Amino acid sequence: MLVTYLIKNKKFKTNESNSDVEIISHHKRNRHTVVLKAKNDITLVAAEHELPCFVNFKDLYFLNGYQSWTDTKEHYLKKRLRNINKSPHIITNMYALNKYGDSSFYKYSIKKSHGYDVFYSKGKFESFLYSLNFDTAYLIIELIKDRRNLFLRSDVEGITLHAGEEVTIFDYKYFLSYEEGIEAFEEDFPSLNKEKIFGYTSWYNYYQDINEEIILKDLDALDSRFNVFQIDDGYETFVGDWLDIDEKKFPNGLEKIVAKIHSKNYKAGIWLAPFAAETKSKLVAEHKDWLLKDKKGKPMLAGGNWSKFYALDFTNEEVRNYIKKSIEYYMNLGFDFFKLDFLYAAALNPKKGKSRCQTQKEAYEFLREILKDKIILGCGANIINSYKTFDYLRIGPDVSLKFDDVPYMRLFHRERISTKVTIQNTIYRHLFDQHLFGNDPDVFLLRDDNIELTKEQRKALTIINALMGSVLMTSDNIATYDEEKKAILDKAFNLFYNAKVTQIKRNGPSLIDIDYEINNEANRLTYDWKKGVLVEHE
Repeated sequence: MLVTYLIKNKKFKTNESNSDVEIISHHKRNRHTVVLKAKNDITLVAAEHELPCFVNFKDLYFLNGYQSWTDTKEHYLKKRLRNINKSPHIITNMYALNKYGDSSFYKYSIKKSHGYDVFYSKGKFESFLYSLNFDTAYLIIELIKDRRNLFLRSDVEGITLHAGEEVTIFDYKYFLSYEEGIEAFEEDFPSLNKEKIFGYTSWYNYYQDINEEIILKDLDALDSRFNVFQIDDGYETFVGDWLDIDEKKFPNGLEKIVAKIHSKNYKAGIWLAPFAAETKSKLVAEHKDWLLKDKKGKPMLAGGNWSKFYALDFTNEEVRNYIKKSIEYYMNLGFDFFKLDFLYAAALNPKKGKSRCQTQKEAYEFLREILKDKIILGCGANIINSYKTFDYLRIGPDVSLKFDDVPYMRLFHRERISTKVTIQNTIYRHLFDQHLFGNDPDVFLLRDDNIELTKEQRKALTIINALMGSVLMTSDNIATYDEEKKAILDKAFNLFYNAKVTQIKRNGPSLIDIDYEINNEANRLTYDWKKGVLVEHE
């Protein structure tokens, strides 16, 4: 166990002296807890622990990504994780591409792979590990490629303790059996029984080019199977200016649309990015003091979307009041379902005295406090912080109208838009569904226009989303569906409500077998992740 800490900006390590801290370890069966008690005033920098584990380089390993959009799958150790810091710095900095994931605070290396909070192997040497320290610090799990052990790093950086105070730096369960591990995980995170969401969202057809006519047309196209109709980005003048509805697009406002949504017995949904403000917004022009600052006091860009956007400092009381006022405005209009996006931005510069995890947790709980019993779908959010806070969580990047999006984006951040990646995330993060939250795999798309996915790729996207999540949404006008598309939708609807996945297993270099039960019958579908299609069984 190695802990690094600061006293008056001077760095110390516990292997040099333990006179400043006391480390207390507890081991009960498969649970391992480590508490650090400060004897002097200190600020934590890092906590590291090596865990004996025989790593087989021929096995596949699941390493969970940092946030909703981060690419996540089972992979071999020879597979190198995409490192945005190796990309052209001029482009990375211009569009803040290093802010979406963990590369701004975690040092990537070709010698290791890493993930967060959940790890498993179902290979020759089985193992399953998951963190229970989700209130305090992310658990970074490293596999060093020239070593045989697991290295655990607790992301405690920034936590300030006064003499006599203590903090849990590690709390995890570790099993040398995948089956025992998954069973314990499901016991520690019992079923939430979240309602299944079968809905519509405007984004993946029109993007920001929505208006009252489009919204009402697509609303009229839905049938009684749907239970949510969500208006996505594009109704506001600029991201961040949430109290300014675009009057050219929505001359009658949104209240009458909400009433019509309710008249069809659907929940009315709205999209917001509460911690983001694009550079062209009125908010940025008038309230530069509301922007989150880096260590040099410079406003922090949080990403390259729209006209690029800044992160808001939610610890600023005026910012909190503005976010609260904005959200309550939509609550008062009658919205029931809130898709809250780009939530990683809240912890780009963690709150003084707190870790990144603690900062993110405080921000998410702030949103829940405002929304009370309204339904929250988190997006672009850290996984473990969303537990007990959001009802549903996106578990992959945005679906692209091309299978793997444009080629040059594959050179950049791990959170890039890609249908190929999001289907992989849907498959491999299925174990979170109804245990941490209801999984949102993102949309299915079956339409023929305004899309470059092949017919077979669209079918695979629809079937896998239906089989492996608790949210099934589309941006299609389903009134245009022909009989073939209606049949696929009917099959998806049946899988969504009645099927249960029992096993997932890689089958050769590009195939994944997905076993499931429906109506007490065992079934299997096979997905070719390179081509993005389902393989028919003879």
